[in-house]
Amino acid sequence: MIRGAVKLFKEKGFHRATTREIAKASGFSIGTLYEYIRTKEDVLYLVCDSIYNEVHDRLSALPTQEGTVEGLQVAINQYYHLIDDMSDEFLVMYQESKSLPKDALQYVLKKEMEMVALFESLLDACAKSGELRISTEQVGIAAHHIVVQGQMWAFRRWALHKSYTIEDYIRVQTDQLFRGLIGK
Repeated sequence: MIRGAVKLFKEKGFHRATTREIAKASGFSIGTLYEYIRTKEDVLYLVCDSIYNEVHDRLSALPTQEGTVEGLQVAINQYYHLIDDMSDEFLVMYQESKSLPKDALQYVLKKEMEMVALFESLLDACAKSGELRISTEQVGIAAHHIVVQGQMWAFRRWALHKSYTIEDYIRVQTDQLFRGLIGK
C-alpha cells in the first residue's frame, strides 16, 4: 500500500490522488483499503511512519564502534544509502506532510527529531572519546547537518545524479563534514 501510494502521490500530488486510486495502485479493492485506513491522511501517516521505522531499524542494527569516527562514518553511509533506497518516500513525506492533521504532524516531527537524536548520540560519543573536536552546543547542529545533507540526495537527485553516484555523494559530504571547506 505504501509503495503504491508513494508512486501516486509523487505523480499526482497528495490532494489530487483519490483513495480509489490508492487502492488500485496498491492492488486492493476500495473496501479492503478501508479495512486498513479511515482517511487518505492515514495513508500519508503510514508512509511517514514507515520511513522512520526503516531509519531506526537500519541504524540501530549497526555494529556500533561507539565513540569512533569510523562508527559515525558507517552510520552516515548507512543513512545516506537508506535515503537513496527511499528517495521517493522522503520526497513525498516532505512535500505532503503539511497535509497531515495536527496530531499526526506532531508525531512526524517527533520522529524527525528522534532521527536527529541518533546522530547526536553518535557525535556526542565521538566528542567524549576525543575522536572529534566538537562542543556540546555544536553537536545538535552537526546532527541536523548530517540528516539534512542526507535528505538533500532525495530532494536534489534530479541534479546530483548527473555528476555523482551515491558513493561519490557520501564521500564528498563526509569529507566536507569532517574536514570542512578551508584548505591548509
